[in-house]
This record gives sequence, C-alpha cells and structure tokens, in this order.
Amino acid sequence: MDTHIQRNVILIVYEYPFNERIRTLLRLEDLYQKFKFFVGQEHPLQHHVALSTIFDMLEVAGRADLKSDLLQELERQKQTLMAYRSNPAVATEALDAVLGELDAVSGALAGAQGKTGQNVRDNEWLMSIRGRTVMPGGACKFDLPSYYAWQRRSSEQRHADIMGWFTPLAPVCDALSLVLRLLRDSGSPVRMVANAGSYQQMLQGKVYQMLRLSLDDTSSAIPEISANKYMLWVRFTTQGGDLKPKPLEDDVPFELTLCNF
Repeated sequence: MDTHIQRNVILIVYEYPFNERIRTLLRLEDLYQKFKFFVGQEHPLQHHVALSTIFDMLEVAGRADLKSDLLQELERQKQTLMAYRSNPAVATEALDAVLGELDAVSGALAGAQGKTGQNVRDNEWLMSIRGRTVMPGGACKFDLPSYYAWQRRSSEQRHADIMGWFTPLAPVCDALSLVLRLLRDSGSPVRMVANAGSYQQMLQGKVYQMLRLSLDDTSSAIPEISANKYMLWVRFTTQGGDLKPKPLEDDVPFELTLCNF
C-alpha cells in the first residue's frame, strides 16, 4: 500500500503482484523504505530496527538468481527504450536520462562482487546479533553486552557503521527501485466502479506483472484482491470497531492500473 496526491485528491494505492518475482521485489522495496527511515534517525532503538531490517533484507534477497534477474530486466528495459529513439513523439532528453540511469544502475549492480550481503554473513559479530534478534527479547543487554556497548556510541558512529554494512546491498536496492518504477509507469489508470462492493474482469490470458488499485483516502473500503492470467477479482471490505474486515455492500469507485513491461 502507498499514498500519493493526484488532482488535489489524496489516494491510497494498493498493489498486487502477479508472480513471485515481483512479490520478492515489493517485499525488498518495503524493507528498503523502512531501512532508509530508521537509519536516518538518531536513537539507539531506531538504529537497532535499521540493523534488523538489513538482516531481513538478506533473508529476502537470499535467492542466488536475484542479481542476474535484475541485470537481465535492466538490459531488456534498455533495449526496449532504445527502440523509441527513432520515434519523433518521444522526448529525447527524457529518454536519454532514463537510459543513462539504466546504464549507471546496471554498471553498479554488475560490479558488485560476491553474493548479496556476504560482507554481513562473514561478520561473526553481526551474525551473533542476527542469531539473537530472531528470539523475542533476544538482544537484551545481558545477552549481548558488546552490542549494548555499540548502541551507546554516538549516533554518527552508529550511522556510519550501519551504512558500511548496508553499502554492498545498495546496488540491488537501486536496481529494484528502478525496475519497479518503470513497471508502475507502464500502466495507465482506468476509473472503475465495484457494484455492491465486488468487481470482476476477464484478462483473456494476457500476462500482467502487477496491479495497482487507487482509492480516495476518505473511503472506508479495503480491497481484497485475487487474480490469475484469466481473471481478476476484487472484493471490498470495511472495518468495524473490532477492526475485523466485513463485506462492503456499497458501490465503490476506484482506479485500476494493470502494469506490464
């Protein structure tokens, strides 16, 4: 879920991945956004969350083929965009800017040595912390006195350490951010209405990578989405006082964007 402002209306954006590859990228993006927020703070507890988020990113990015998948996708996007050079309707400067970004991100990712996050895995001290943080309350000061001592360092020192541990992950995060941005830009929103809180659309076997559903932030509707290559189904719910979702029977206007490279 995300939020953005469109035509002076604040929209809540829900996203649904159609395959495991996009699901992995969205999970990594979510962790990356959390990391950027918490590492920019100053309190030791906030830096603890930033470090724990790096551990989570290693779990998600552990697939051996993630780096090669991203490199292949970046190259495919580059070749697709280069084909537009001869199109007079395309803004050359904007196209060249995206191509330059693709080259820079691809170069940095290709130049990253070894398995993603191997520097963290090779650090025995970090691995001892990682092993304790998976246990509820496992990072208490009596369990990890050396970690507690590190947390007592200045916020500037902690920030520098965390960014040093994160640096080898940066090319992957930059690559997935660019891939997802291009994917989101590939679709055009269409206004729809879910009659009595339900919406169905036949996809006729056309392959999509991701669905984006936008709602006015004043709406109480919450989408529950399921889809395959043949059919898309959205059922809207709402939350009562106990926050448990219950079916919504009202008509729900929304914007639907089907994204595919």
